[in-house]
Amino acid sequence: MTSVVRLIRSDSLADTPYAYAATAPAGSRLIFLAGACPLEDDGSTTAPGDYAAQAARCVETLRGALAASGAALTDVISTRVLVASTRRADLVTAWNVVEAAFGSHDVPSALLGVTVLGYDDQLVEIEAIAAVQGD
Repeated sequence: MTSVVRLIRSDSLADTPYAYAATAPAGSRLIFLAGACPLEDDGSTTAPGDYAAQAARCVETLRGALAASGAALTDVISTRVLVASTRRADLVTAWNVVEAAFGSHDVPSALLGVTVLGYDDQLVEIEAIAAVQGD
């Protein structure tokens, strides 16, 4: 199934590893996903202290939530990646995992360093909005 999401780029803006904007046609069904957290099936936090492993688990969780909604990563229209750190290197570590997962579907994204996230030992969370053909 082809995604309804259209990524928008601009030659007049700085070159970035993500699109500057995205649209979906009228009549699309929007899916607002809860923040994907790095939680194991037993509720424990994945790999305390490991930004990359937690980002990977967040992507896995995001994929599952999208599938349950009838969507896939290619249907995501925007993301917000939250990283509990004041170190740019930690943010980049998490971002690199997310960027690799999305591949050429480089949706508009925000990468934010935050002071704390909701679960014990949680370092990464990914919020997303997706768009699919209207039902």
